[in-house]
Amino acid sequence: MSDTFLSPLTVICAGSSLAFSAVFYKLYKDKKQETQKLKEIPHFQPDHHLLRILNATPHKRLHYVAVDGLVQANGEPISSQYAPRCHGVIQKITVLEHWKYWNSMMKSWVSKTVNKKETNNMVPFSLVQPGSYISEVSVHVDSPLEAAGDYLERVHKRLRQAKEGLVDMMLQEFSGEKPVALEEREEMLRVGSFLTGFGELVLEQDKVMKLRPPRDGRSYILIPSDYKSFIQRHENSANMWKGLTALFGITGVTLLAGFIHTGLKDKKN
Repeated sequence: MSDTFLSPLTVICAGSSLAFSAVFYKLYKDKKQETQKLKEIPHFQPDHHLLRILNATPHKRLHYVAVDGLVQANGEPISSQYAPRCHGVIQKITVLEHWKYWNSMMKSWVSKTVNKKETNNMVPFSLVQPGSYISEVSVHVDSPLEAAGDYLERVHKRLRQAKEGLVDMMLQEFSGEKPVALEEREEMLRVGSFLTGFGELVLEQDKVMKLRPPRDGRSYILIPSDYKSFIQRHENSANMWKGLTALFGITGVTLLAGFIHTGLKDKKN
């Protein structure tokens, strides 16, 4: 029997490819199931149609829906401290100190980041239908800071290196610590950006629609995109895992078929 038939490399490559194919198939099935569950959530835009639906429902409440629209401040928006002509409804400013500490056991300097200060500002805001110049109908977003989701956009980042003098360097050698840099970050939910919210929708005073954290324990989520793009990204992710499943599966089967073919050919000889 030839060395090719007994080649450990061929066996390992075929087995690894089939194993990866099985893992990717599991990821594909999970992502497909997740996407299907998202599609089953009722989706609306802030318009008169949604207002009529809420008026017709018992208790004027929809327990869990997705609403997407453009962010509009209910009053004066927040101006960025660093980016010109940048206005938003949620602002997060973080100042981080980067330090180095002497590790006597490792005989080296170890980096450490300290969260020196974090400031959050917010003004009430609503979602309005894209293309509507006069927002007669809107959905007020309640308690946005309680929502999950990476919906803030970084609008500023600055890193200031620490200046060291001779006296400072001597003190650092004795203290075993020294500043490296000061980092400033500003993140905002900007006015006019797309936002999709998943939560409970209620109608108050027969005209004010509010999106708020669900009372049944389901997740309150804000996504920085429109609903269609959000679903499309999930479908693209599922298709990626599907493609990898097919690629590694075909590779594994091809290697295995070649392995068997070579073995049978050697037996005949």
